Amino acid sequence: MEFALSEDQRMLQDSISGFLKDNASLDTIRKIADGDADAKAGLDTGLAEMGIMGLAVPEAVGGSGLGLLEACLVQEVLGYTVAPSGFLAATVAANLLAKGQESIASGIADGEKVFGLALTELSSRRDGAGVTADNGRLSGTSLLADVPTGATHVFVADTSGSFHVAGEWSAKPMRTIDRTRTFQELSFDGVTAEASLQPDASTLAVARLLVAADTLGAAQAMIDQAVEYAKERKQFGRVIGSFQAVKHLCAEMAAKLEPARALVWHAAYAMDTNDPEALVMANLAKAHLAEVGTFVAKTATEVHGGMGFTDLLGLHYWFKRIGVNRQLFGSPEQVRQTAAELQGFLAA
Repeated sequence: MEFALSEDQRMLQDSISGFLKDNASLDTIRKIADGDADAKAGLDTGLAEMGIMGLAVPEAVGGSGLGLLEACLVQEVLGYTVAPSGFLAATVAANLLAKGQESIASGIADGEKVFGLALTELSSRRDGAGVTADNGRLSGTSLLADVPTGATHVFVADTSGSFHVAGEWSAKPMRTIDRTRTFQELSFDGVTAEASLQPDASTLAVARLLVAADTLGAAQAMIDQAVEYAKERKQFGRVIGSFQAVKHLCAEMAAKLEPARALVWHAAYAMDTNDPEALVMANLAKAHLAEVGTFVAKTATEVHGGMGFTDLLGLHYWFKRIGVNRQLFGSPEQVRQTAAELQGFLAA
């Protein structure tokens, strides 16, 4: 038995990687981070034309009907280039809507429906935040919502853990250190939910696993940049990559990240095959990648020396992406607590 990606899976990842290499250069990411709407729109259009938004949408309603493993492969590549995209929100929405609300999922693949994601309060809630549902009407506030440009619907969790599809909301930007993505504070004032679904632990697990895949890609990019820099940068008449200390830093980053890649892929496969340990694996993948990603971000910056802190190389875009991912949908401590609860390790 071969424990590796299939040829189709490799082709999928390579095709998205090739597109992003040509269309999500560092200059493009700089423009997007500076608020260039045209640069963002161009990237969004290109990704949509590649059909990735419908990757997890059932074939019966126009999607590709692929699994979470394929979705993680795509998200990994998006993280590698720190490209902003509505792919994560579309995938999480499609994953849950496929369980009895296929009609609402129709339109995601062709761009008729663009979903945002408001799940922050499932893992942590600030005073005054949280959405409540009363007779199908939504009220309250959700923070750090991932709402792509042109979103037509928002997939929102209420304080009881139930999920709702909303077509109306008011929003204001929430700035984080990660300028490659824009998060929003959403407010609902008696908005009628177009659909409501019961609590489902797999929804948050899917979101967390996709964030882990994003961190995996971003961390790999930082390692690759550190290695290339070490091959070119000279000190004392020698490239710094020839110094044992620098070699050890690069080797340690690679040694920590490669097993993490296997963890993400295995967790995604477990989710696709309904493995009894799937939810545990997905949560542990998020927690572990948060910490491995943080280590890689710090170490890769160290390899670059003082240049790593400048805007010239743009390394900070990856550093900050990993930093925000660490907290998104739950810190490592919160996510591990969820995993412990799923395994019955916490006393009642």
